[in-house]
Amino acid sequence: MVDIIKMKTKTYNKDGQKDRKLTEVSETVAAYENISYRNFVFQNGYSLVKKAKAGINTDVFYTFAESIKMPEKVLASVLNLSPRTISNYRDQQKDLDANYSEHLLKLITLFEKGKEYLGNIDEFNIWLEKPFWNSVEKPSDFLNTSGGADLLIDRLERMAQGYPV
Repeated sequence: MVDIIKMKTKTYNKDGQKDRKLTEVSETVAAYENISYRNFVFQNGYSLVKKAKAGINTDVFYTFAESIKMPEKVLASVLNLSPRTISNYRDQQKDLDANYSEHLLKLITLFEKGKEYLGNIDEFNIWLEKPFWNSVEKPSDFLNTSGGADLLIDRLERMAQGYPV
């Protein structure tokens, strides 16, 4: 993975007048752990369904698996696919079918929100393995359906607002 760094130099003094040089650095992608999938997080169901119907490239699957520190075989089983099927899709340069694309997009949304609310992927992965409040079920038990991903997104948002989950 190649580092892409953009730099802008602006000059300002204390009063907002141009004088002193300040350099703003914006690092786009440095390593898989820092990849942002924000362009795969949709604010409404319509946009998500349109993207899912168009299909998601299998490269997104592989980089996402690596970025969330989940073995590819495990992520494939969460999507209810065999690792061999994903591999065949990649070899044939075929996009994921709409139902698998939708599920993957919801998982991406879930993990992005988890990173945002809990600080990093490691903390979110720990949260996934802790039972819900007053329950024996863990959040990770719900990952294998797109409705389960929706439920976990709702739980995260409630938790961020201070409700117990």
